[in-house]
Amino acid sequence: MIKTDPNHKHKYDANGKQLCCTLEEKINSKTDKQSGCCTVDYKSEHSDDDGHDHDHSGGNESTLKMFLPALISFTLLLIAIAFDNYFTQIWFTGWIRLIWYVVAYVPVGFPVLKEAFESIRKGEVFSEFLLMSIATIGAFAIREYPEGVAVMLFYAVGEVFQTLAVQRAKTNIKLLLDQRPDEATVMNGENATIKKASEIIIGEIIQLKPGEKLALDGKLLSDTASFNTAALTGESKPDTKQKDETVLAGMINLNTVVLVEVTTAYTDSKLSKILEMVQEATAKKAPTELFIRKFAKIYTPVVVFLAIGICLLPMLFVENYVFSDWLYRALIFLVISCPCALVISIPLGYFGGIGAASKNGILFKGSNFLDLMASIEVVVMDKTGTLTKGVFKVQKVVAVDISEADLIKYTAALETKSTHPVGTAIIEYAKGSEKEATVTDVEEIAGHGLKGKVDGKEILAGNVKLMKKFNIIYDPEIDTTPFTIIVIAINQKYAGYFLIADEIKEDAKEAIHSLHKINVKTVMLSGDKQAVVDAVAKELNIDQAYGDLLPENKVEKVEELKLKNLKIAFVGDGVNDAPVVALADAGIAMGGLGSDATIETADIVIQNDQPHKIFTAINIGKQTKKIVWQNITLAFVVKGIVLVLGAGGLATMWEAVFADVGVALLAILNAVRIQRMKF
Repeated sequence: MIKTDPNHKHKYDANGKQLCCTLEEKINSKTDKQSGCCTVDYKSEHSDDDGHDHDHSGGNESTLKMFLPALISFTLLLIAIAFDNYFTQIWFTGWIRLIWYVVAYVPVGFPVLKEAFESIRKGEVFSEFLLMSIATIGAFAIREYPEGVAVMLFYAVGEVFQTLAVQRAKTNIKLLLDQRPDEATVMNGENATIKKASEIIIGEIIQLKPGEKLALDGKLLSDTASFNTAALTGESKPDTKQKDETVLAGMINLNTVVLVEVTTAYTDSKLSKILEMVQEATAKKAPTELFIRKFAKIYTPVVVFLAIGICLLPMLFVENYVFSDWLYRALIFLVISCPCALVISIPLGYFGGIGAASKNGILFKGSNFLDLMASIEVVVMDKTGTLTKGVFKVQKVVAVDISEADLIKYTAALETKSTHPVGTAIIEYAKGSEKEATVTDVEEIAGHGLKGKVDGKEILAGNVKLMKKFNIIYDPEIDTTPFTIIVIAINQKYAGYFLIADEIKEDAKEAIHSLHKINVKTVMLSGDKQAVVDAVAKELNIDQAYGDLLPENKVEKVEELKLKNLKIAFVGDGVNDAPVVALADAGIAMGGLGSDATIETADIVIQNDQPHKIFTAINIGKQTKKIVWQNITLAFVVKGIVLVLGAGGLATMWEAVFADVGVALLAILNAVRIQRMKF
């Protein structure tokens, strides 16, 4: 049996063992394997696997506190160097000099030595901590005290900068969490009380004043309200909601005082699902990340043995072999070879890409999809709800051998059993007359329409394919009309049609134009008539458009494109088009904010209804991949040059410090650039 605490935050098994933590803890804490707590640590994707297990999350530590050990070490090092070279002191020799440098070394060196010991204890012998420990202790062994301290000092400073970089990358995700206020005003009749959001139960009424953020998902009880949805969609444009419409945690009330009935528990809100999805995204590695992690596991032990070889093998070939000289070269080699720049900056680059996308209202379910979007060659789009608003309105009703009122009543009654937006338009047009009819035996025929009985009469309502399927003769002019038409048959006889218009989204044309600018082809698939599809495709300048398609026909079209070895992204509602979403390389759900199923099925979720975000998603993927490869190139080129120089005795420990810490810092600064980019 699983129990939940009163605040609905933790779950426990029958023995009282904690099973799951809060979202706040998932964001901020390290994975606790012993407790079984399902937390996630938002550090820069380090694990024992890559031999770099520092917690770069930093928690709530102040920047000064983080830099304090390095400042102490730096001060003592400067004084020691001054005593050695500029203000010579008679007493600063022998054991006193050694102890001084050891004291300077301890604040920055002890944590690394401890990590090296812990890594070895866990079975991860060849970690970067071991490399730095051997290199600096070796420097002390050959009496190069200043260089030994300096290497560890700069390494420690680099670690702090890495922590700060990861904290910056986390900011976008944590801002999402901060959109939910801790408390809310609950109405009990005329009485208002302040309650913790986590203690509010389903069915309670929340009062929301202008400027306040909604703490839980709910249903709007007031007649109308305007909300800022930037926390959820990345767009600050006001969204007007009507009575009984769904409103979500994180929305900000803009105008008047409104009442909202809570429909979802605090931990099950839409915002919680979004946060959990973004957290899980870091577990899905891009191929580049996976390669670097595997590479680091092989690379680190190899360079340790190469360093041993550099130190010992020359005694077999060099006449005037001096052990300390070759040990110094080996130590330089070890410092340079540390893979920190790669194992830190590359995951940080992908994490930054996920954060930048979240800030723009685009949710990637893994860094692998960032890589994938960067290589997309064709974007296949559903028409309704993706390029058009999906808000249909009845423009014209034609009744044949039946009164218009009866045609509307029968059709609207049947459409109450459908969730299609076209059916909703007919129901709204009927103005309640459908409630007078009795509906039975309803069957939805995929890609065709509905069949059922209304007041004992057999009603068919759908497209022309439905009429052809049942051999019903209809007005041939319907085939040439470039609009959405719902054809009706009553008792196997043509009875008229509804002409319904959909509106193209404002930024749809700009989206197609932007995709063409980066040489991405566009294809539109729709179940609507070819005439309707052609009209939309012509207005938007879409490369290819196919209409009159059943769900299986859409799959066939995508399979045809796949046979050409093209990288394909499919954009749709993520639910009705599930087979196509599964077949495409990347499945993108449009307007996923209102659908749990969409968040579950799609690889990428665009939280609002803007087609231009498709281009933004591809652009973020391209920029992320570009930054990652810049870092890989920088690390390999600089380290390769200094490795050769170090092995040849032409580079000192100072150049080694630059090749390790300097390159790591440059790579990190490059990785966080994506956070500043405007998409």
